[in-house]
Amino acid sequence: MIEKVCHENKLFAIILRSADGGDGVFFFTPPEFSQQLGLLCHPQGKIIEPHIHNVVKREVQLTQEVLFIRKGILRVDFYDDQQDFLFNRILNTGDVILLASGGHGFEALSDVDIVEVKQGPYAGELDKTRFKSKSIRRSSAVDLPQI
Repeated sequence: MIEKVCHENKLFAIILRSADGGDGVFFFTPPEFSQQLGLLCHPQGKIIEPHIHNVVKREVQLTQEVLFIRKGILRVDFYDDQQDFLFNRILNTGDVILLASGGHGFEALSDVDIVEVKQGPYAGELDKTRFKSKSIRRSSAVDLPQI
């Protein structure tokens, strides 16, 4: 299942659940995104021709990140541009999320291993504005419902 996490017609994230699959190549992001998220499902024996990626100049205005949950349970809290809490989603082992816009925070609801992919190089504190959550209670309960 692909879930597009939206609020007021703004796409905050795309979640690709671990059970997803299919046959073929599927891209879930619009062309204007600085990260591209796709799923490639090929049968045994499928040949993908060897290739080299060409140098293409791109201009990135906004960092978008993709998280691969290798192990564990992670709660993702979403915030609007005014830093107000909106809702959350629970990610499990094998899930993938592209964080496209707005603010976000995390709580590990179990031990987690996460692979993060985003544009680089990391510019330290110039890359992000940190803020205190104004309207969410923290909990370590593993069975939190998705809101």
